[in-house]
Amino acid sequence: MKVFKFGGASIETVERAKNIASLIQDFANEKLIVVISAKGKTTNALEKIVNAYAKSDVVEAKKLFAELENDHKQYAFDLLGFRSEPLEQKLNELCTEVEWVLGENYDKPFDYYYDQIVSVGELLSTSIIAAYLNQIGISTSWIDVRDIMKTDDVYRDAGIQWEKTEKLAKDAFNKEFATKNIVVTQGYIGSTDDNATATLGREGSDYSAAVFANIMDAESATIWKDVPSLLNADPKIFPNTIAIEEITFHEVIEMAYYGAQVIHPKTIKPLQNKNIPLYVKCFLDKNLKGTLIHNSTKPIQYPPIMVLKMNQILLQVNTRDYSFMTEDNLSKVYELFHDCKIKINLIQNAAISFVACVDSNLDRLEDLLKVLEKDYDVKRNENLYLFTVRHYTQEVLDQELKNRTILLEQKTRHTIQMVVQ
Repeated sequence: MKVFKFGGASIETVERAKNIASLIQDFANEKLIVVISAKGKTTNALEKIVNAYAKSDVVEAKKLFAELENDHKQYAFDLLGFRSEPLEQKLNELCTEVEWVLGENYDKPFDYYYDQIVSVGELLSTSIIAAYLNQIGISTSWIDVRDIMKTDDVYRDAGIQWEKTEKLAKDAFNKEFATKNIVVTQGYIGSTDDNATATLGREGSDYSAAVFANIMDAESATIWKDVPSLLNADPKIFPNTIAIEEITFHEVIEMAYYGAQVIHPKTIKPLQNKNIPLYVKCFLDKNLKGTLIHNSTKPIQYPPIMVLKMNQILLQVNTRDYSFMTEDNLSKVYELFHDCKIKINLIQNAAISFVACVDSNLDRLEDLLKVLEKDYDVKRNENLYLFTVRHYTQEVLDQELKNRTILLEQKTRHTIQMVVQ
């Protein structure tokens, strides 16, 4: 049994939806869980609806949602080639859930309403794709993931209730696999004990796929993207990127920690824990090799892996009375950063100073400065970059740091980090 995950770009157009259906057809004789996101740009459209509703502009919210509903019904018609009454009824039922929310008085937290509304994107897209797969002869079951993915009630970043989810998922998938090979469900969403919809936060769809692979002891999981493989750097920033054909779970987590937009660490954990390999492949050309991510004991030769974080601020916190920046002062400063929800990307301390590189989140930063400046002198440099290179070479550093000034540098055997301007 395998798990496939397709993102919104893979079904953004009817042509792409047909392409992934053809791809799935190649595996129709195997047991396959297919996790699919909302089709491209749908989540952005739903966020506009949430924002209008939060501003009490219910008329605008309903208008925007009617447009989104019509768009999905037209997409379904164009994909199937005819009006399917069973599918249209299912789409109507799912849309009615949102219409009920928009008809309520706005008396709950924003994050609650966000999850109730934004989650419909995945439900609509998977209903349409499952109907199309059945139409072209790929016998497919559709599961509402809210029936099997049980979470807490931390909306927009829900935690999974593993024991409940494991039992419900095994029962549901095994029941469907008794008669069908292909099961389509949603990523990113689940439900609380009160049956309110909750979303899993950043990279939630990849995480859902990894969770189901873990629970069902899958042979492998594959994330299908519109790129040929993982690369050693962001091609939008670095022109001469190198494809990575094989990489360890540990290395991917390191990349993500330093800010690379690769695979989120929470996706890696359920797979690594059961030694389930993860493939990153291109849905535009299924024959490309892609990238294998796995537990490997053999040494792998990596190219320099580069991560550039923009909009960084360097804070220098100095003690006013020349007391040392040792445990007492450090713990106090750390606590202030934590209380203001400021993540530190790079730190260094000297005798009477503490230096931290942080993201440019101005609202939170102003709160931090107010409390810091009560007891410390604070200086800052803005509009900086945090440049991280794993498996660095001097040649790469010389090339990438031309005309740059290094304000702070830290180096280990495998990694160098520099705050530059």
